[in-house]
Amino acid sequence: MNDIDMVMQNARHAFNSYKTLSPAKRAGFLNEIAAAIEAARELLIPVAHEESNLPLPRLNGELSRTTNQLKMFARLIEEGSWVEAAIDTADATRTPPKPDTRKMLLPAGPVVVFGASNFPFAFSTAGGDTASALASGSSVVIKGHSAHAKTSQLVFEAMQKAITKTGVHTHTVQHVLGSGSTAGKALVVHPNTTAVGFTGSFSGGKALWEYANQRETPIPVFAEMSSINPVVFLPDTLQQNSAALAKSYAASIALGMGQFCTNPGLLLAVQSDALDNFLTLLGNEITQTLPQKMLHSGIHAAYSKGLDAALSQKGIEKIGQAAKAPGEGEAFPTVAKVKANIFLQNPHFREEVFGPYSLAVCCDSKEELIVVLKQLKGQLTTTVMATDADITAHQDVIDLQTTLAGRIILNDVPTGVEVCASMVHGGPYPATTDGRFTSVGTTAIKRWVRPVCFQGFKNSMLPDALKNGNPQNIWRIVNNEWTNAAI
Repeated sequence: MNDIDMVMQNARHAFNSYKTLSPAKRAGFLNEIAAAIEAARELLIPVAHEESNLPLPRLNGELSRTTNQLKMFARLIEEGSWVEAAIDTADATRTPPKPDTRKMLLPAGPVVVFGASNFPFAFSTAGGDTASALASGSSVVIKGHSAHAKTSQLVFEAMQKAITKTGVHTHTVQHVLGSGSTAGKALVVHPNTTAVGFTGSFSGGKALWEYANQRETPIPVFAEMSSINPVVFLPDTLQQNSAALAKSYAASIALGMGQFCTNPGLLLAVQSDALDNFLTLLGNEITQTLPQKMLHSGIHAAYSKGLDAALSQKGIEKIGQAAKAPGEGEAFPTVAKVKANIFLQNPHFREEVFGPYSLAVCCDSKEELIVVLKQLKGQLTTTVMATDADITAHQDVIDLQTTLAGRIILNDVPTGVEVCASMVHGGPYPATTDGRFTSVGTTAIKRWVRPVCFQGFKNSMLPDALKNGNPQNIWRIVNNEWTNAAI
């Protein structure tokens, strides 16, 4: 039996044990993981800094986000109503007689999570995919990212301490390192794997999705992949707020050297003197931006290649680039512009350049702006910058934007994702492989479960969430009415 096969056999055994634990015990496990990671902060941060080139304040904030979302999922499952319990009691007087049916969400099985290169904590070993999968009752196999392998291993060791302390099955969480194309494929195609979480490139996510669909039994791959996050600047706000908009968007474009999946890569507006002024100011702001090292040599090489390819396209005009030349491994912050008619003719302009780069598209009219929006693929975010007068005059543009992305933003930058119940970090393909779900927030748990209906079961045989007495005191739909009362 090879190593991956052993790992996945262990994952199945662990799942059979872990899924039977009470919500309180699973919540306790998540809280212990958070505590163990927090206790290792002084060890973890310097190693992550060395491996990722990310600044220390960013890493400290990200580690806190990681522990907080573990605790958020612990609270979710302690309360318990997330299982969507629904009960329809029997009615023997009806013709034909109506049976007793009861439905809830149950964990599907072992989950494979791929660590993300740009978030060594929050989207990696103990990040949101892992936290939500463990909360659901699934066992987890983590494919650590090679760009921060030491960090990933140290986080896993902290998780092992939580396993020991709480007494959950030893293999509830496992950690695998190795080639993504070899170990990653083996994990996805293994028959014990029931779902996959991935954050990364379009090519990587699409490859995993294809592996999963070539199996004898296909499984879902929840991959967050590619997004250029279009921002629409409406005319009145450009007239009134150009200087402030230029500052905020230059900062957003260059934040973390553009290595966020919500980086504003496309800026859309109707041609006007106010737009020309805004783009001049934006170019000046980008000129003052200092190049910084990117996460690793692979991302730097891809950005440099993508930037060169973008700037070589016919009709593009560079409007701002960092005045200081980049050093080894550093990105070159850049903003360019192109006319909408040229943009529409060249699909290359609609592809993501992952890094501190953004393209402004200058439209001749609102009608042409709408045509441009309709040509865009699925996105994680889309943003509208507008005054009240703009909103009144452009409701059709805003309505169109709601069809493009999982999150629609008014008068703010798209970078920054709040971890909360109402957040949607997902969107139509190719932003993700399944736009019905989110990878951030409490509803991320629903990627790892499936609905199961129990018909005609004795009360003693039912899961606690479906028993007449409602021992968990959760909210349920009973005969089409919300209640947390016993039946």
